[in-house]
Formats: sequence, structure tokens, C-alpha cells
Amino acid sequence: MKQTDLFISGGGVAGLTAAAAFGTAGFSVVIADPVPPITDKAVIGADLRTTAFLQPARDFLDAAGLWDRLAPHATPLQIMRIVDAGGAEPIPRVTRDFDAADISDLPFGWNLPNWLLRREMVARMADLPNVDFRSGVGFASMLTRTANARVTLTDGSRVTAKLVIGADGRASPVRHAANIDVKTTRYGQKAVTFAVTHDAPHDNISTEVHRTGGPFTLVPLPDHDGKPCSAVVWMEDGAEATRLAALPEDDFNAEATARSANTYGPLILASRRMVWPIISQIADKMSGERTALVAEAAHVVPPIGAQGLNMSLADLACLLDLAAAKPDTLGDAQMLEKYHATRHRDISVRVKGVDLLNRASQAENPLLRDLRAKGVEALYGLAPLRKTLMRLGLGAKG
Repeated sequence: MKQTDLFISGGGVAGLTAAAAFGTAGFSVVIADPVPPITDKAVIGADLRTTAFLQPARDFLDAAGLWDRLAPHATPLQIMRIVDAGGAEPIPRVTRDFDAADISDLPFGWNLPNWLLRREMVARMADLPNVDFRSGVGFASMLTRTANARVTLTDGSRVTAKLVIGADGRASPVRHAANIDVKTTRYGQKAVTFAVTHDAPHDNISTEVHRTGGPFTLVPLPDHDGKPCSAVVWMEDGAEATRLAALPEDDFNAEATARSANTYGPLILASRRMVWPIISQIADKMSGERTALVAEAAHVVPPIGAQGLNMSLADLACLLDLAAAKPDTLGDAQMLEKYHATRHRDISVRVKGVDLLNRASQAENPLLRDLRAKGVEALYGLAPLRKTLMRLGLGAKG
């Protein structure tokens, strides 16, 4: 039976980041995931979604030895543009730009493809002799005691760890093993995710176009085949999202262009389409005996305002700070209770906030759409409030 400081269940972006961060800090780590990470966008099953890392994430990724690998591929997000196109026709009627220059010398964040994140994170772990990455092996069960946790993997091997981190998704096996319940909200929505090229430059502007069904968000990517390129998250009623994903390519391009309010001119698919269910979810507790939940094992939010993974990195930063401050107490009851107390309140507030934004973006009633447009104008018009909201979006405490 192998002994280690930490066992991490889940080899997605959050789990890989956790392994790199704790490994770089000098802790011994075993990380396992039943599905080998796909690190090539051309391979079937590659995660073609993108992740926007907000400002606070950069320092954490740098300390984990990841930022130097990621920076050459990152597209800065200087402006967050909100477009309300909720009138009779899908054309902009309110457009407001929230510029990072109002609050910082840095952009709001940087956008990267998920498949590339996995590639660079796996490469980083290969440089860390104290990190044991078991690809193709999953979490099966665990027995926790006050002194440690004993984890059994799907290949029959066993690991004894001071701390088990569940970074294994919204259906987290670790969370189930720890008997921690969740509250789930379903919106009847799905997100169609894809990449497009377009004629107009994106100028490092991330644009959310609101009409009905949910936001249509274009996030800057590097040029593709010599043309400006953006990642798109198109949230719609579930049945409509399924219909859109099945459309012939030319028809889909036409509908996507119309739904974008023609923001960048004609949109042309530059990737295959993927469909994801939209939910909000929050665990009753962030921790159990010798167990900590992070990322989607602990909280799920609709993809609005780049909150999801950045909340996850805040989880990891909190855990690492607690572990580094008192390494001898790694995984004990006092450390984990402090982790829960520190993170759960902030997460609860952010999940509720994103929930309200999503419900507003779904509005079909013309009166509600008019209220939404007026709300955007009012928030933007009050400079102190606008700057406070931008800082909160970056992770500042309320």
C-alpha cells in the first residue's frame, strides 16, 4: 500500500492543477482518473471548450509552475462587453463595455482551450518526481479514520493519504463516499459549445449577447487559418440546443450569426459542436473526515462571467494556504473545518448570483427583457458600482 500526503480523484483541469500546485509545494501526491487525458484537439472526445482564467488565477498558476507553459497560448481578455438584443429583432439595443483598465493594469484574464490546458499540465507533472499520475485508473472506495484515509482504486491498488481531494466532477464518487449531499437546480437549458472564425477582429473583447434562452458568449482565441477566431458558448432551452447542434453546417452558421446580433459579421464553424447540460449545484459541506471537495465536486454554476474554474482555483488556493501554514496538520479535522468555513459562504453567494444572472438571461417576456436592458444601463452608469462589480467578478470579497 502506497503512502502519500494527498490523493486526488479526478484528472480534469482542476485535478491536474491541484496535483501541480501541491507537488510544486513539496507534498507527495497520487492523482488518478479513469479516463486518460486527451491532449490533442484533433482526437475524438477532446474537450473543445475553453477556460478563462481571471487575474487572481495567474499568480496561483505561476506558483504551480504552470503559467510559463500556458502564457504563450493565452489570449488576453481586456474588455467584457454586454450586448442586449432583446427587442423585436435580434439587433443590439444596449451595448456596454466593462474595461479592465478601469480597475487594473492587467486584463480581466486570459482564455485557453481545455485540451491544451491538459497537455501542458500533464507535461508539468512529468517534471515533478513527487507526483504519481495514474491515468486510466479510477477511485473505487475509501475508508477514513482520524489519522488518514485508505483509498482503493479500480485496479485493486490501495493508497493511504493524509488528505483526499475530490476533484472528480459534478457526480463525484469521492463526495458520495463521504456521504455529502448536494442541492441541484436544473434550468432546462443546454449549452452548445464550438469555435468560429469571423471577419471582424475581436480586439481581445469577450462579448455576451443576451436575448432569450441564455447568453450567447464569444470569447477571444488566437487566429485560426489566418482569420480572427472566438470560442462560443450558446445557452438555450434544452430542446432548442439539441436542434441547433444537429443542423447542417451552413444553416447553423446562419442561425449563430443571427443570434450573435451580427457582432463580428458572418460566423463560420471552426470546430465540431458539443452539447452540455446547464445546472447549478452546491454541496452541503466542502469537507468530510480526511476529505476535501473542490471544483465541480463542490459547486457547479452556469458558464456566465467565467466564474466556474476560477471558483475552483480559489478552493485550491485556500487548501494549499492552510496546508503550507501547518503541514503537520494536513487533512485533520480543524484544517478541513476551516476550509469549509472559508469557502462555503463565498461559494453560496456566487452560485446565487450566477443563478440570478442566468434567470435574467432566459427571459422571454418583452417587459422582463426591457427591465434587463435598463438594468445593464443603470449598473454601467454608476461608475463606483460598476468598478465594485468588476472587482467582485475577479474574486474580491463582498
